[in-house]
Amino acid sequence: MATKQELNTEFAILDQLQFEAHGSGIVMAVINNRYAKTIISTYGGHLVSYCPKGEVEDVLFLSENEVLGGGKAIRGGTPICWPWFATDKSGFGRPPHGFARNVQWEVLRTSTADDGSTAIQLGLNHTEGSLAVWPHSFQLVLEVVVGKVLTMNLTTTNVGQKAMSISQALHTYFNVSDIEGVSVHGLNGVSYQDKLTNFSISKQQGDIKIQGEIDRIYLDVPETVRLKDTGYGRDILITGQGNKTTVVWNPGPETIKSLADLDNTACQGFICIETANAADDIVLLGEGECHTITAIYQVEKTSLV
Repeated sequence: MATKQELNTEFAILDQLQFEAHGSGIVMAVINNRYAKTIISTYGGHLVSYCPKGEVEDVLFLSENEVLGGGKAIRGGTPICWPWFATDKSGFGRPPHGFARNVQWEVLRTSTADDGSTAIQLGLNHTEGSLAVWPHSFQLVLEVVVGKVLTMNLTTTNVGQKAMSISQALHTYFNVSDIEGVSVHGLNGVSYQDKLTNFSISKQQGDIKIQGEIDRIYLDVPETVRLKDTGYGRDILITGQGNKTTVVWNPGPETIKSLADLDNTACQGFICIETANAADDIVLLGEGECHTITAIYQVEKTSLV
């Protein structure tokens, strides 16, 4: 793993991007430009903070009981679920949500544009360890662009000689004022699989309001959904590209008790809205082929209640 000094020497951008070492030893890329302050962990290729200028509250939720490194995923921000989403169905006993979120990534490139936006690319390649649990040769590149909006592009390239299939998600935890006071708009009439009822199929009626645990995969989704949070006086527009599914998740007050890296009351402060290739939305890549999934986050101010 490169040190913060080495990364600053090669990739820092004056007055826009620098690398800092977290107390855990993980190196974070800190972007602070005219648009927002954003923090990306090189461990897991993990977006951990996004706070546009003028916002008091971070757009992203991060657990107070967060675990950084040590082979564990960071709880909060945007974990990258790859190359499989949710429970592994191979029968090989592999952990949920793949391995990309639990390993160190490499910084590949940083840049700035004429409009003052800042970009960073991080990469992950196959290793002997990855091939032992998932026998495919790959290149995975995450690009984060901080401008008027925040854009995440996750690109998978099959560099092997045999086809491979992936499911994946940008598993974003959005920081909210009160889970029972927010609503998700744009999915009315969309069918979903409900994990809480053995993946039965239902159709969304009206806007989504959270009352207790929710764990759904919405199918054939529109490009953009809106998270309305009157308590924080803002809407968050979530635009996905390269995906047909969106996951909405909150563990509720009972299931959260089984999650050691979350306080028992933390479910009141976040909702996960995940841009995903999940359920039957599987990506098949032949030799040399690539696929990009994109999530774009835009914050709009509204009136406080």
